[in-house]
Formats: sequence, structure tokens, C-alpha cells
Amino acid sequence: QVQLVESGGGSVQAGGSLRLSCAASGNTYNLYYMAWFRQAPGKAREGVAVVDGAGDTYYSDSTKGRFTISKDNAKNTLILQMNSLKPEDTAMYYCAADLPQWLTTIQALRVPSMYKYWGQGTQATVSS
Repeated sequence: QVQLVESGGGSVQAGGSLRLSCAASGNTYNLYYMAWFRQAPGKAREGVAVVDGAGDTYYSDSTKGRFTISKDNAKNTLILQMNSLKPEDTAMYYCAADLPQWLTTIQALRVPSMYKYWGQGTQATVSS
């Protein structure tokens, strides 16, 4: 079993930054894919960024160039640095882990239902 706990959400003005963290505990040694998803009210859950066990990353078109995903393996923590935030980035942000390794990194952002572990989410609100 794996437990994921997100933190770092909050309220910022457009153009500002937030840094989200996801602390993983439990049986974390075999988590090849870890990702961030988000969900705004009335919308489907959307892939934001993913990192694989080789360190390769992939971003959605809406976050590429503004968001950076990284892993601190020593602390078992997944990070999402969000810069140049826009009001449309307002959402609940979720950390997810444990996806079949045969999927590609691009596919890993498109199949939220296949992730085994999820955090409880952290809210990010961007005002104009």
C-alpha cells in the first residue's frame, strides 16, 4: 500500500507561483510513474504532468513551459512548481502513482482511471 499526501495549495493572483508537494509513504520502491492531475468544478479530471522512473517528463499543452514536475527520491516527494499561473489553472490538484510500466509517458497523462493510488488533493486558486 502507498499513501500520498499533497500540500502547498493556496490562493495567488494571476502571474504568481505555487509549489505543490506530494509526500509518498508505504511501499514506494516500485512506483514507476507519478503524476499530477487537476479537476475544476464541473470538468473532467485533467492530466497536468508526469514523470517516469527514468526521469522523463511530459506535460499537458496547457501547462508546458509554465509548470515543472520533479521528484526528490531521498524524501519520496513529488513536486509541481507552477509559475505564471492563470485563472484557468484554478482547480483541485491531485497526486497519483502506480501505473502499468508498459504504458508510454504520453499515455500516462491520459488514463487517470488506471492509477492505483491517489492523494486527497490540494486546492489552487488563481484570481485575475
